[in-house]
Amino acid sequence: MKVTQHIENADGKPLFSFEILPPLKGQNIQSIFDSIDPLMEFNPPFIDVTYHREEYEFKELPSGLLQKKIVKKRPGTVGICAGIQNKYEVDAIPHILCGGFTKEDTENLLIDLDFLGIDNVVALRGDALKNETYFKPEKEGNEYATDLVLQINNLNKGIYLDEDLKNSAETNFCIGVAGYPEKHMEAPSLDSDIHFLKQKIKNGADYIITQMFFDNKKYFDYVAKCRAAGITVPIIPGLKPLATKKQLNLIPHRFSLEIPDDLIMEVVKAKDNDAVKQIGIEWCIAQSKELVAAGIPVLHYYSMGKAENIKAIAKEVF
Repeated sequence: MKVTQHIENADGKPLFSFEILPPLKGQNIQSIFDSIDPLMEFNPPFIDVTYHREEYEFKELPSGLLQKKIVKKRPGTVGICAGIQNKYEVDAIPHILCGGFTKEDTENLLIDLDFLGIDNVVALRGDALKNETYFKPEKEGNEYATDLVLQINNLNKGIYLDEDLKNSAETNFCIGVAGYPEKHMEAPSLDSDIHFLKQKIKNGADYIITQMFFDNKKYFDYVAKCRAAGITVPIIPGLKPLATKKQLNLIPHRFSLEIPDDLIMEVVKAKDNDAVKQIGIEWCIAQSKELVAAGIPVLHYYSMGKAENIKAIAKEVF
């Protein structure tokens, strides 16, 4: 079932969903199930599965020369989605990236997903590689998420890359895209960021999931700006509880967002990371309850494969 249908069928009742990472190469899918099992009591209608593109590493040879090696540390997104749908009978939503894919690769991936009965995807540009200052698309690949959304939507209309195909089947993907309440780090302004978000909707996106935020006012203001710009699709808030002191510096740097001073001071005063974890849970519970009171249809949690803190939050909210 499509995400938009889940929202319609909920009839105003807030839904619980979360995102997981594929395990590191060498681990099996049981590690994923172990992180999902504790959260199934909250009846998630869908679970997102991230996609991690290849990375480049340099290995020193006996001669002293460096050999460039392509490494994919977290493979298995499609297989995990199939496993989730088979085991739990809930919708699994794979992330699809521009980076690392040609348009032909993307089309073939979408065909596989369609054959598996996967009805939802999240279309993302993806990050630059570690050795790149700015994102570089694949040759013959999609440059922006707006282009990727258009390709997926074309497939929904039966328009494939091979124009000579006759009687081509239409897919039926519900397309999610990312939104940034504090703007994408590369956007010159929030208004310009929303302008391009609106283009994603025009190209066929059905709903938005936001980047994490720690101040609900940022989200409410963002939604108001989106609505004023003519964006009417659901805007699902993405939430993540803080868990370590290190994240005070890591998260703002990595995701280009602000952490409220009140939360910062609580974490700074915490005696250890166990205390930080509890602070993060309590802060996220307060965020969640305020969002539910505002009538937000879905709360989406970035679990990062850790179920314990998300379960503690969900117990108080759902």
